[in-house]
Amino acid sequence: MPAKGPGKNALQPQVKVACQDCNLFELCLPIGLQDKDLSRLDDIINRRTPLQRGQHLFEMGDDFHAIYALRSGSIKTYVISDDGREQITAFYLPGELLGLDAINALKHPGAAMALETSSICEIPYDNLETLGDDVPGLHRQLTRIMSKELLQEQNLLSLLGKFTVEERIAAFLLNLSQRFEERGFSPKEFNLSMSRHDIANYLGMAVETVSRVFSRFQDDGILSAQRKFIQLHDLPGLKAMCGCIGR
Repeated sequence: MPAKGPGKNALQPQVKVACQDCNLFELCLPIGLQDKDLSRLDDIINRRTPLQRGQHLFEMGDDFHAIYALRSGSIKTYVISDDGREQITAFYLPGELLGLDAINALKHPGAAMALETSSICEIPYDNLETLGDDVPGLHRQLTRIMSKELLQEQNLLSLLGKFTVEERIAAFLLNLSQRFEERGFSPKEFNLSMSRHDIANYLGMAVETVSRVFSRFQDDGILSAQRKFIQLHDLPGLKAMCGCIGR
């Protein structure tokens, strides 16, 4: 979790907090909905017992019953290849939805595991569809989120296929910086809940390469890293490195 902003536990609201009072509602499904529609959405949500580090939200091949909104913590999703190798497909932060990729086949194509203690809102999909018939804004929001996920997948393929290892890590750090800032935290100081091994797996490189690039960035004054705590000193430099314009 980030180190500054509302505080370490500010993104972990109490279990009984309704959607209207959740400090993440603008990042999740209810964007643009009226209070009465938020209340109806809140009625179908199951606020699960928090996952502990290493626990799974769902496994690869599990039947699809619900989508999930992450309220606090962080989660990685991954698939297992035929030869038993793990490939990480995404890292999720508070306010983001998981499980949308299972809607078509009604099976989860990958697994989702907590990287730290994580609070989850479970939204039964059948109930959400029924509610969406009366609240068109829900369908629009789901479409918007699925479109965003598709764009992120395309960006990842471009990242892995064209960028150097330095550019991949720069783009990865900038992506996290932007997402933390959207949640009211510092874009320059945050904790990486994922391991160097996970970062290497996600970016398609050796873990030794990740460590070497982080060390090089520190030597160049681009960032400071103390275990999982990261300070970004040169955001413009990172953007220039990977050809990013703005945010």
